[in-house]
Amino acid sequence: MEEKKVKSNPKALFPIALFLVLYLGNGVFFEYIKPQEGQMGFYVVSVVLAFSIALIAAFLQNRKLSFDEKIHICAKGIGDDNIVIMLFIFLMAGGFSGIASQAGGASSTANMLLNVIPGKYAVPGLFLISCLISMAMGTSVGTISVLAPIACAVSKNGGLPLELCVGVVVGGAMFGDNLSFISDTTIAATKTQGVEMKDKFFTNIRVALPSAVITFIMLIVYAVMKKGVDVGHFEFSFLQALPYFIVLIMSIIGINVFIVLITGIILFIGAGILTGSLTYATGLASMGSGMSGMFETMIVTILVASIASLMKENGGFEAILSLIRRKAKGKRGGSFGIMLLTAFMDVATANNTVAIVIAAPIAKDISKEYGVEPKKTASLLDTGSCIMQGIIPYGAQLLVAANIAGITSMSLIPFLIYPFILLAFVIVSIIREK
Repeated sequence: MEEKKVKSNPKALFPIALFLVLYLGNGVFFEYIKPQEGQMGFYVVSVVLAFSIALIAAFLQNRKLSFDEKIHICAKGIGDDNIVIMLFIFLMAGGFSGIASQAGGASSTANMLLNVIPGKYAVPGLFLISCLISMAMGTSVGTISVLAPIACAVSKNGGLPLELCVGVVVGGAMFGDNLSFISDTTIAATKTQGVEMKDKFFTNIRVALPSAVITFIMLIVYAVMKKGVDVGHFEFSFLQALPYFIVLIMSIIGINVFIVLITGIILFIGAGILTGSLTYATGLASMGSGMSGMFETMIVTILVASIASLMKENGGFEAILSLIRRKAKGKRGGSFGIMLLTAFMDVATANNTVAIVIAAPIAKDISKEYGVEPKKTASLLDTGSCIMQGIIPYGAQLLVAANIAGITSMSLIPFLIYPFILLAFVIVSIIREK
């Protein structure tokens, strides 16, 4: 069945503009103009509330459609196979993250690796560890929460710059978040484009790995120029760390993500019970809290799917495509359009998963029109959002890191080596497209 042609209508984009005013405007106000004590400015106004108001605005548009017809359009958007799969994976990933954290997997893995690395190379070691932990955990904020205190201890014990130690942890966390098979950004990017996670991984790694290697070499050079330091000894349990490595290997060889997550949960339950870090009660509670932590992301996904369906029906997507057609030429132009659209959405929302969910349906249309491979589109969505999320000073990653270290998020920006190198590699990769 041929899809009906929709006319370009810039007014259909009003709901997303309203969301940006509500969320970004209030975030800037409460973060920089009138800060709220003990609360991050961009978390004063709930993203769910802002999207709910935007959805109401979308329903008020296009009087040619009845309320029931608009409900049907939303239901079709929410009921898309990829959206449903994504929601289920979010739940499983939340359970895995909760049980892994409670079992002590992340801290044991980090401490084990840090003890293996010579003290002289503590800074490049922190970067390498954060890359591995984030790939295994699938969450940059979780990785930073675990490693930032360790980075502070390394800085203090070794007399190393605090901003550098914390900054390399943030960079490594964004590397892992971008590539992890169980990251919500990877799930969102692949499922919205209908591609396999392993295909997106191998497309992504062509720009992410060289960027990480160059960052690592720069940090090695820095370490060689400094004298040896004693960063101390950190306690760990190999049994608690082992499940992360198993999950990482299973993900890379392409085993179904549901099987990977279920296996990881079972392994962490076993490791936690054997080492005494888990009980029956704490195991259940941690999985429940991990799943609950995904509820906001799931609700946002449902709201955005509804808003996107209505905007597309009303001609909003066609308006964006018309603008890109005037500016972009060929596959390179389409790729740059996807990258810039995602980056802008992340700057506006300060949430890389939300940015992907918003940009994904438009990116899919750009991908079809300009001949950009779906796996490349998924890679650009994930990479573009992670680059910006790892740089903006009001994002959760930098705010959490700065709060733990007792410094300002702005002071970390000059030390965010990896995200800036990754940005350069992505631009070069697009320019080299045929």
